[in-house]
Amino acid sequence: MPTEPALRIRPPLQTDFKAWLPLWDGYNAFYGRAGETAPPLKVTRKTWSRFFEDEVPVFALLAERDGAVVGLVHYLYHRSTTRPEGVCYLQDLLTAESQRGTGVGRALIEGVYSAARRARIQRVYWHTHASNAAGRRLYDKVAKNSGFIVYAVDLDAAP
Repeated sequence: MPTEPALRIRPPLQTDFKAWLPLWDGYNAFYGRAGETAPPLKVTRKTWSRFFEDEVPVFALLAERDGAVVGLVHYLYHRSTTRPEGVCYLQDLLTAESQRGTGVGRALIEGVYSAARRARIQRVYWHTHASNAAGRRLYDKVAKNSGFIVYAVDLDAAP
C-alpha cells in the first residue's frame, strides 16, 4: 500500500496566491458563497494581503504535499473579556477534496495551536455549520464542543 508524500504546514508566500485562490473559492462555495454571492475579488485580495501585514493580527497557514497546496487555515488573535492574554479564532479551514481523510485538516489545526502557543495564547476556538458532518468528526477529536449557538447580523441588512 503506497504511503502519502510528506505533509508540510507553512505560512503562505506572496507567490502562493494562485495556489491559495481555488481553495479559498472552495471554502466559500462550501458555505454557499459562490457565483453572485461569492466574495468580490476586492475582498479576496484584501483577505490575502492581510496575511502579510505586520500590524494586522490575521494569519494563514497552508498545507503542502508533493509541491501542491492542499489545504488552508486562516486565524486571528483578538482580545477577550475573560482572558488577559487574548484568544485565537480559527476562522477558515479547508482541505482539498482529494486530500480529505489524510490528516491535512488535523495538521492545519495543530499548526494553529502551535502558532497560538508561540504567541502565548491559550485558547483557540472556531465555529462550523451544524451540517458539516465530516468536519465535526475531526473537530470532536481535537477540541471540545462548547455548545454555544452563534448569532450574527449584517448591519447593512439589519431590521
